[in-house]
Amino acid sequence: MATVTEPTASADQPVLQRLSTLDRFLPVWILLAMAVGLGLGAAIPSINDGLDELRIGTVSLPIAVGLLLMMYPVLAKVRYGDVARDRSPETAKLLGASLVLNWIVGPALMFALAWIFLADQPEFRTGLIIVGLARCIAMVLIWSDLSCADRESTALLVAINSVFQIVAYSVLGWFYLTALPDLLGLDSQGFSIGIWEVARTVLIFLGIPLVAGALTRHIGVRRMGEEAYETRFLPRIGPFALYGLLFTIVMLFAIQGDAITSEPLDVVRIALPLLVYFAVMFSAGLAAGRLIGATYARTASLAFTAAGNNFELAIAVAVGVFGATSGQALAGVVGPLIEVPVLVGLVYVALWIRRRWYPAEETAARRGDPPTPRADPRPSDPTEDPFMRHVLFVCNHNAGRSQIAQAFFDRLAPDDVRAESAGTQPAKAVWPVVVQAMAEVGIDLSAGKPTKLTTEMQLHADWAVTMGCGDACPFVPAMVQEWDVKDPSTLPIERVREIRDQIEGHVKDLLDQHLNEIRTDRTAHQLRLERLLPAVRKDLGDRFSEHQIRACSDQVLAGYDDATVRGHVMTIAHRDVTECLTAGNCA
Repeated sequence: MATVTEPTASADQPVLQRLSTLDRFLPVWILLAMAVGLGLGAAIPSINDGLDELRIGTVSLPIAVGLLLMMYPVLAKVRYGDVARDRSPETAKLLGASLVLNWIVGPALMFALAWIFLADQPEFRTGLIIVGLARCIAMVLIWSDLSCADRESTALLVAINSVFQIVAYSVLGWFYLTALPDLLGLDSQGFSIGIWEVARTVLIFLGIPLVAGALTRHIGVRRMGEEAYETRFLPRIGPFALYGLLFTIVMLFAIQGDAITSEPLDVVRIALPLLVYFAVMFSAGLAAGRLIGATYARTASLAFTAAGNNFELAIAVAVGVFGATSGQALAGVVGPLIEVPVLVGLVYVALWIRRRWYPAEETAARRGDPPTPRADPRPSDPTEDPFMRHVLFVCNHNAGRSQIAQAFFDRLAPDDVRAESAGTQPAKAVWPVVVQAMAEVGIDLSAGKPTKLTTEMQLHADWAVTMGCGDACPFVPAMVQEWDVKDPSTLPIERVREIRDQIEGHVKDLLDQHLNEIRTDRTAHQLRLERLLPAVRKDLGDRFSEHQIRACSDQVLAGYDDATVRGHVMTIAHRDVTECLTAGNCA
């Protein structure tokens, strides 16, 4: 379910106060849109004929515009690059549980509930099944923040669902609407649907905005940077999702006025299975999180991702396949009316569960302790700095020298120091001759993927090593070493072996001579702080003193000193500082 703004307050505030005004009153806006639509239909009885004059397939052009408008901002928000980034075992378990809940349990449960509650109403039943197939990709980001879930995990699960819907939705639609009822011998009252009918609608109303959203994100981040894109651009386009949804609801209710006013209890019948569905899926998500040993934050991400649905896509499919006057379209419209108040209630349930089931995390959150790393253990020596440190290896293509250096560093370094590598102009793959040379020493780089150097990587590095790129190497705001190592891309295997051994020696020297400096370096933290302060001053400088802003920013950034270098630290920290200062929780 799409929405428009991020909550901007502390977790100690009541949940409703942490919702933006538009989100908090979303059921009210939907009810008003319904009322306007009913009034419009009564005032202009011929509106349906007018809307039918311009059509895209089976959908009138005005409704099609509304459907596309409400999908685009949602899909511009998804971090598609997150899909391939985090490959830790904990994340693999989380993704596995999410895929099972979202694409096996969820659709099957909605199929069962639809047949149990609406066996005599094939149109409403079909509409609910369509809703069950559409997995949440937007509003869940709000529920995640309100329930103090893991933002990055939620973003990852949303990205997976967005991509998976393109691939799986039409096949699952045909299976649950046609194949499975026939297999079970259920009386579908002559109703059936072809796979292409659903696929065509998904390609139009999900495919077009998905491509547009992905391109917008790629171009926007490239031109203005991740932080500006997330904190300035997205809030500007976000409201259009709500505008599109409300416009679509007005049109649908204008067309369906007679059917709705003559049978008002139909809305209640549609709402009942939805209530059961939300409760069961949320509970299943909590249980799955406990089963895989996830933290509360990741468990909450899993539970809300499983419980929510993408009603924009469900409405688009229902209207596109069955028409705006269909019962299927009405079932899709009832969805967001029920979802918002129910999931607000589940946020309260999640926070209560954190107090009961995860007391250590609750206590840490109340104290404002920094988050515990997900996979890498803390140093065993209590005299060592307790935060993860990062060494960044940089060359032109990230296909040879920097990949070799990262591989040897990962093999030789202690657990509290992590390596990353990147290039200013990354190649498509690691050079084959490098893969061959590293395989000889037991390191497999065949699956390595060259990565482009980002501002976030530069800001997060505690130590950096550049290799042979001269003036093309960007400024890395940390302690920087230059290793004079030749590019192995065009050299024979004998020379590449020499380069491999040379880099291994450099890595050993780095660890022997500079490990303590890497562990105690605060350059990255201070530079991130200086980069964060101007944005916070601009937003809050008229309300808080320089001392308050600096102290709170320093405190918040300290909590992310051990975050992965690919994390969106600056974006998240900016949001956290705003919440902390606004709520008066910063020391």
